[in-house]
Parts: sequence; structure tokens; C-alpha cells
Amino acid sequence: MPWCDEAIDYLDQHEIFYEKIVVSNDARAMNEMVELSGQSKAPTLDWNGQILADFGEAELEPFLKKLGVI
Repeated sequence: MPWCDEAIDYLDQHEIFYEKIVVSNDARAMNEMVELSGQSKAPTLDWNGQILADFGEAELEPFLKKLGVI
């Protein structure tokens, strides 16, 4: 998934730790993602309860800045 790869690249470049969960192969993880975000599209990021769902880099950077991560 291009947006997932983009998000991973961004987080890696900024040395931001994350846990990668592949929901396409894990029904339980997919259900948890849907419960958290209200949708079934990846990537979805849960940052201490703050959810960013179905995003690209254009949405990721402002989200992380708002939370004081970068």
C-alpha cells in the first residue's frame, strides 16, 4: 500500500518509533483498527489515543506537529 509505505518512510526518516501491524492478514487487528478509527482503510495511526486514519504524508506531518512529536 503506497500510503502505508509513505508513512513508514516518514516515521523512519524522523526516527519516530512505531509498531507496525499488518491488518490485511490479521482479522483481530483489523477489527481493532475499525473500532478505534471508525473505518477500515490503512494506514491508521493511534498516537496515545489520538487517531489519524486513512492518511498520507500531507496529513501525517501536521498531526505529529500538533501532538508535539516533531
